[in-house]
Amino acid sequence: MDLASKKLPIILIVVLLGILAIQYFNNDTSGSKLIDPETCELYIKDPRINSKQYLNEYDSKCLDFKNLNP
Repeated sequence: MDLASKKLPIILIVVLLGILAIQYFNNDTSGSKLIDPETCELYIKDPRINSKQYLNEYDSKCLDFKNLNP
């Protein structure tokens, strides 16, 4: 395949869109950090056992907001 070919950019775009689609559909929310609204502690939700795993970390913005609104 020649680099000056008009098919090369189309093939690259299709391949990159395919990779983007695979990443989008494989992105599950179980790996993202969530914030407990009462304690402002970060946790990960485990879908296998349907429970929360706390990370012993706190969100600073949430804590600041809680301190402003007692």
